[in-house]
Amino acid sequence: MAGADVQEIHCKTLLNKIDVPKFPFRWTLNPYRGCRHACTYCYARPTHEFWGLDSGRDFETRVFAKVNAPEVLRQELKRPSWRRESIAIGTASDPYEPAEAEYEITRGILHVLRDFQNPASITTKGVLVRRDADILAELTQVADVHVNFSIGTIDEKVWKMMEPGTPNPMARMEAMQYLVENGVSAGVMMAPLLPGITDDEANIQAVVEAAHEHGAEYLGANVLFLKPGSKEWFMPMLREAYPHLNPGYNRLYNNKTYAPRDYTKTVMDTVDRVRRQWNLPDRAKVQENMATKGQLQLAFTA
Repeated sequence: MAGADVQEIHCKTLLNKIDVPKFPFRWTLNPYRGCRHACTYCYARPTHEFWGLDSGRDFETRVFAKVNAPEVLRQELKRPSWRRESIAIGTASDPYEPAEAEYEITRGILHVLRDFQNPASITTKGVLVRRDADILAELTQVADVHVNFSIGTIDEKVWKMMEPGTPNPMARMEAMQYLVENGVSAGVMMAPLLPGITDDEANIQAVVEAAHEHGAEYLGANVLFLKPGSKEWFMPMLREAYPHLNPGYNRLYNNKTYAPRDYTKTVMDTVDRVRRQWNLPDRAKVQENMATKGQLQLAFTA
């Protein structure tokens, strides 16, 4: 967003361990806190509350850049206890949010990962990742790396309302195609699919077809979940833009973070059917194979 304040900070640690069995990764890192992409539903909004800031405008306009992140990561990967496990980049803020154009923290992190031959996955709505095709290609030569482009819809009206600070969805598709053409594994993550807005088969078909046409190597999806701190920001927007959907959302997310399992299964079944129709591999299986390969490499090098 225009006029956002970027504050430089120094972190003591960068790697975060995730002890949740159902998660596809154990380690994450985030070069930034806050994000000018300003997605209305963003599940990371509550992280700003740890800094005494609000999860609404402050999250979008007060960005913290961890300027020493590459140096800290280098020290963490030097530890004898580090097992070269895959690191998920961009789980709490976008590593290619606009501040990256100036600070190049994510690019510095990629250099460190290349030097240590460490596998990684990146999730982004940004197109600046094109800039890093060179270092990503180098990292690909020595470790598994995947770039997940978060694209829940290519409908311009919905995009502008839900993700006002992000690049056009088709520009993201083109960035993905550019990476694939330059030897970097990349695909689409349809996330989040919004009940009554982007969860219908027509929208899913449109995104999957575009992903296929732009060379996606895999595709995955998630249904919207609303954490406290995110819900308070998203629901007022919904009531204003889609008042007829408000009762349904209240039923789906009444005192709950996640939508009911039967609803989620119905949506994901549609995604799987359409994905197979376009011969796109399942993102979850690709990531699972990546983790298994990494474990085997560790077993032979231990």
